[in-house]
Amino acid sequence: MMTPDQVRAALRNLNGQRDVRIEFQDAEMCAIPKALLVPVEPDKIVKLTDGAHEYLLDAERIAWIEIG
Repeated sequence: MMTPDQVRAALRNLNGQRDVRIEFQDAEMCAIPKALLVPVEPDKIVKLTDGAHEYLLDAERIAWIEIG
């Protein structure tokens, strides 16, 4: 199980030029093209964006992350 801070640290170098694939513990998968980490907001939720959509991540459910 990863904490939100660990997830944010793992994704900190995303700059909108790399794709991310995240698999959750229940085998659900999320693919985000050209992902960019959203800066920390008051709600402290880890968020990624592709410029058109914002993805909220439940850090404790993440099984693995692939950055391509």
